[in-house]
Amino acid sequence: MTEPCDLSATRARRLIGTKELSPLELLDSCIARIEAVNPAVNAVVTTDYENARKTAKEQEKAVMAGEELGALHGLPMGIKDLQEVAGMRTTFGSLLYEDYISNQDGPVIARLREAGANIFCKTNTPEFGAGANTRNAVFGATGNPFDPKRICGGSSGGSGVALATNMMPLATGNDSGGSLRVPAAINGVTAHRGTPGLVPSGRRQVGYTNFAIEGPMARSVEDMVLMLSAMVPYDFDDQLAFPRDPADYASIEPVDLSKLRVAFSEDLGFCPVDNGHRKTFRERTALFGSAFKKAIDKDPDLATVEKVNWALRGQLFIARHKERYENSKDKLGPNVISNYEAALEMTASDISWAHQEQTEIYRRMQHFFDDVDILICPCVGVPPFPTDQWYPEEINGEKMDNYIQWVALTWALTIPGNPVTALPCGLEPTGTPFGLQIVGRYHTDRFVIGVAKALEELFQGNAELARPVPDIEKLKAA
Repeated sequence: MTEPCDLSATRARRLIGTKELSPLELLDSCIARIEAVNPAVNAVVTTDYENARKTAKEQEKAVMAGEELGALHGLPMGIKDLQEVAGMRTTFGSLLYEDYISNQDGPVIARLREAGANIFCKTNTPEFGAGANTRNAVFGATGNPFDPKRICGGSSGGSGVALATNMMPLATGNDSGGSLRVPAAINGVTAHRGTPGLVPSGRRQVGYTNFAIEGPMARSVEDMVLMLSAMVPYDFDDQLAFPRDPADYASIEPVDLSKLRVAFSEDLGFCPVDNGHRKTFRERTALFGSAFKKAIDKDPDLATVEKVNWALRGQLFIARHKERYENSKDKLGPNVISNYEAALEMTASDISWAHQEQTEIYRRMQHFFDDVDILICPCVGVPPFPTDQWYPEEINGEKMDNYIQWVALTWALTIPGNPVTALPCGLEPTGTPFGLQIVGRYHTDRFVIGVAKALEELFQGNAELARPVPDIEKLKAA
């Protein structure tokens, strides 16, 4: 460790609890790192240092007084700019909300604050989270910490970059088509997209949906679990939420890999994946596949998932953006406009079929795990491309039909809703992080995270597999 901001969230919280680290000292270190590195990457877009310092001083007093402390007490946290924070600017990456300040915390943010998180900044996102290139008309593009001229993924891209560069120990994200998993993979951090309802979210326009899942982002599985434990308390405002004991998520032990049957899939049977990325995936799995009891190559049956995803996504875009499109189209970006207009072409029959077929995909996906315990596949299909591109126009010569086709590896798993942990796995040949998706059966979140934790421990002993770290001094000088 060179600075307090370089501490893991778990260790920092432990040192705060034993009075060896001041919450204010940690906050100031995070602020200093933002000021030194953020000009190179543009991950943090709004700050509230004054109130955060007041909160840190109060948190320090609570520690010294021997008060009972929350799980996240004194830990600075960044909030994705799609999530409302009381008294702080929240733009949703849109010119329509450029000056909007919320008067209340969103439900998930309130739970994190109650657990002791010190919310001090907002992280960048594409407009309304539409797309996996974190770029918008309000704040511009966020660059990859390993190469700022290339994308950092999205839509939780600002959070991914902020974590990778140690600007903060924890950050929030949410995930419809891969918005937690893609930036985790591309920036070399970890995230968990839980079974829908694991992390209650009472603000969705359409309640019964696998889209817009809230989740934790961190630099390690252990830190991610610490954050998740504060996010899972039950909230009846979410129709998909189910009661669970937060204590079950306070600590998750690694699973014994030698007892597991794993299925490796480089493209889930249909996804566009760059030939170089396929090669990297095969090389990486060859390095750790022997850790499992049995390892096979097997794809789930997702033959209809692309059509289902596009229809259900379109339904949500109409619910979310009808008024904005009709009244303020001139202020909307190309991703929102194109997705909304495509949705207008759909019929009631299209939507009805998609809901029925989603149910069948869900059932097939759960039975996939009759023969294996875990599925492992890549997170993204291509290396990061330049930030001035909305999306790659083609992969291996195949033209992409729309701005989300290139992230099929993630949204294909959104539709059945299975829990997924994104885990870094070394660097890919162009010098940016390579990431895996660890997938399990519905409602097996603790098991999936336990597998990810065991793999993370295994990877730490191998330079080709271990979590990569960006060059902070190079970013400072950029």
